[in-house]
Amino acid sequence: MESDLEKYRKSKILVWIYKNIYRKIFPGLRRHLKNALSDCQSVLDLGCGKNSPIQYCNIPYSVGVEIFQPYLEESKKKKIHTKYIKKDIKKLSFKSNSFDAVIALDVLEHLRKEDGYELIERMEIWARKKIIIFTPHGYTFQDDYNHNPFQIHKSGWQIEDLQKLGFKVFGMNGRKKLRKGYRSQMRYKPIIFWELASELTQKIAYFCPRIAFQIFAIKELKKEYANKK
Repeated sequence: MESDLEKYRKSKILVWIYKNIYRKIFPGLRRHLKNALSDCQSVLDLGCGKNSPIQYCNIPYSVGVEIFQPYLEESKKKKIHTKYIKKDIKKLSFKSNSFDAVIALDVLEHLRKEDGYELIERMEIWARKKIIIFTPHGYTFQDDYNHNPFQIHKSGWQIEDLQKLGFKVFGMNGRKKLRKGYRSQMRYKPIIFWELASELTQKIAYFCPRIAFQIFAIKELKKEYANKK
C-alpha cells in the first residue's frame, strides 16, 4: 500500500500537471478572468461566494460582497478580498466610478430577470473600465444546496440578452448538451472521459457561445475617466 507521503507527493505532481500543462492547453474561467482584469487595480466582486476565482487574478484591491454568512467566513479565512461587505446585492450603493471593474460571477441566475437588469445598470455606474458577467446559458435548475436559500436559480440568460446591452459574449464549460445543468454535472459516464470531451469542445464553444453551457460576458465602458487613465 502507498504511504501517506507517497500519496502526498503524487497529489503535488498532479496539481503541478493540472496548473502548468492541462490548464495551459485548456484555459478555464480563471485564465479568461485574469486576462480580462489585467488592466484593473480595483474590483468589486458581487456575490463573491466562498472561493472566488478573483484570488488568482493578482488584483491589488478588491471588495467581496456576500450575504450568506458561512460563505463569507470561508472567504475571509482564505483572505481572498481586501475588504468584505455582508449585504443583499440588490440593496448595495456605491459612488460612480468607484472601481476599475465590477464582476458578477454565477450571480444573475439567482435573481429575478428584472432585478438582474437593474443590477447590470448599477454595475455600469460603479465601474470605470468594464463589467464582467458569468452565468449559465439559459435557465438551469438549481435548489438551495449547502442549506443556502440564495443558491436557488430564478432566471435564465440568453446571449442576446447581454449582447443587446453592449456585451461581448464568449462560451464557457464546453458544449451545453454534455451537461445536465444542475451544478454543471456531466450528463454521461464515465465522467472523466466526458469532462475531457467537454474541454475539447470548449475550444470551439469559446468563440461559438450558442453551443456553450455557460457564457462569459464583458462590457468595456467608454468613459472619459477610464480613457484618461
